[in-house]
Parts: sequence; C-alpha cells; structure tokens
Amino acid sequence: MSLLQVKNLVVEFPGRRGTLRALDDISFDIAPGEILGVVGESGAGKSLTGASIIGLLEPPGRVASGQILLDGQRIDDLRPEQMRKIRGRRIGAIFQDPLTSLNPLYSVGRQLVETITTHLPVSRAEARRRAIQLLRDTGIPAAEERIDHFPHQFSGGMRQRVVIALALAAEPQLIVADEPTTALDVSIQAQIITLLKTVCKDRGAAVMLITHDMGVIAETCDRVAVMYAGRIAEIGPVHHVINHPAHPYTRGLMACIPDMDTDRERLNQIDGAMPRLNAIPRGCAFNPRCDRVFDRCREQRPELGPAGATRAACWLHERVPGSCISTGEMA
Repeated sequence: MSLLQVKNLVVEFPGRRGTLRALDDISFDIAPGEILGVVGESGAGKSLTGASIIGLLEPPGRVASGQILLDGQRIDDLRPEQMRKIRGRRIGAIFQDPLTSLNPLYSVGRQLVETITTHLPVSRAEARRRAIQLLRDTGIPAAEERIDHFPHQFSGGMRQRVVIALALAAEPQLIVADEPTTALDVSIQAQIITLLKTVCKDRGAAVMLITHDMGVIAETCDRVAVMYAGRIAEIGPVHHVINHPAHPYTRGLMACIPDMDTDRERLNQIDGAMPRLNAIPRGCAFNPRCDRVFDRCREQRPELGPAGATRAACWLHERVPGSCISTGEMA
C-alpha cells in the first residue's frame, strides 16, 4: 500500500489579471521505504509540489482541486493547526539552505529537544539522549559536545546533517527533501546521499527527493518523476527513465549530461526555455521545444500513459486501435 498518494493535484495562484495554474493535474504515489526523485528545470513545479504536501504553500497559492493522502488520511484540506501536528511528526522536511531551517539564537541541541518533546511523549532528559543519538546517526562527530553548539559553529555539510537529524527527530513516515545537496561540495553531496539512503532503509521512511541533478537521482532513487511546466512528463523506475527515456524532454535532459567517454567541444542543450505560467502553449506544453513534434502535439494535451517500462505524457506512445504499433513507432 502507498504511504503518500497525490491525486489529480491542481495548485493555483489567483491574481488581478486572472488565475495562474502552477500545478496541473499531478498524480503519483510513494511506498514506505521508497525514494521517489522529482526532477526538472527551474520553474517546473518541483518545489511547489513539495510545499503542497508539507502544507507550506505561500499565499495566495492554494490547492484548487485534487487530494493529498498520507497513509490513507486526506491532509490537503486540514486546518493550519491540524497540519502543524502532522508536519514534523509524520512528515519531515529538509530544505536546500540549512541556515534557513535552523534558529541561529538556539543551540542545535535545544532545537532538537524542543522538536522531540513537541511531538513525542518523552521527558527532556530522554529527548536529549535521543538528540545525541540522532546526531551520531547522521554522522556528527563528538555528538555529546556538539549538541550544545550553535548553527554558526558547524560547516555547511554538518549543518545539513543537523537539519536531517531535525527532520528525523519525531520519527516521521515521510521525508520531503527539497534540493538537500545543492549548496554542498561534491564530496559532501555523496555523504548526504548515502545518509538519506541509509535513513530510508533503516527507518522504513518514504523519501520525496526534489532536485535538478540527474546524477543525484541516479545514485539515490528507486523511481523518478520528470516534471515540465507544472505537469509530470514521465514517471517510472529510475534505471528505465535514465537509460531508456520515453519522453523527448527526458531524452533531452539526459543528453545534456556530459559523457566522459566522448570527446566533444560543446554540450547538448534543449533549445528554448520553460514557458511562463501565463503563456503555456496549447496541446503539449513541450511542443515548441520538441524535435519530434507533429500536428496533434500542438492541438491536444497528452495524458500519462504506458510507454514501455515507464509512463509518459507523449503522443508518440499513443496506441493505434486494433494494432500493437504506437504512433511514435510509425512516424
């Protein structure tokens, strides 16, 4: 059974000149112990999807329709005080910049202890013991001493480990990690990735990993959802999406990754740019940048459907009635 279910999620931003639709009919699920990667260009809607799940949409953003269910319970329509009890206790969050997640005026130990005592029925002494163990588990050396240090006394990588410890403090079922390695050195990134994988395996927590780095996705995730212009373009097992991309946008993203075995002067790129929310083209949103576009792409919007081992929103994989051939295979 899925731990997290996102069903036909639509997020809108009302304004004086009309309503902008930032997420358009997003659906996916995550099983306990699974890591789902969410990847795409800036503006694709990755972080907005995470914020919707955590209940931290910035006004005037709102969930206009659809449902978000955590372990079968709908959480997108809860009152703010109800959502606060779930956030931290059942859903943990890891953000890109650890300094924005940590209070510079309090020691990391105080912040960990307050989080634990807020969500779990334990004494402060027990909470402190748990906090020290969490710091140990996340790779903080000399945890008994460092627990009384302040955020500015930690390096960037160590601060991110403290943030992961905070996210794990109340033993949540789901962790939403929004670009958790972007601000870190490459060597530290690898350590944080390993830590996330270990946490997922040992604690059985589901992880939603939001990133723009396909290398991080390949190293960390079980499945990956590729987002474009507020919709899911392709979703499936990470090995198949990376090695056999079914959507032209996914194929373009993979082609942009440098190949160390090939000698070439210029990197591949996807021509054009992500459309603005008030200028999303008719039909498939990717059609102005697609090298395999045909008339139907410009008129009708494709839905997610079978595309080999993955699911893709692309007319190239539309089955012809009475045939085992897709339109893409015939083209």
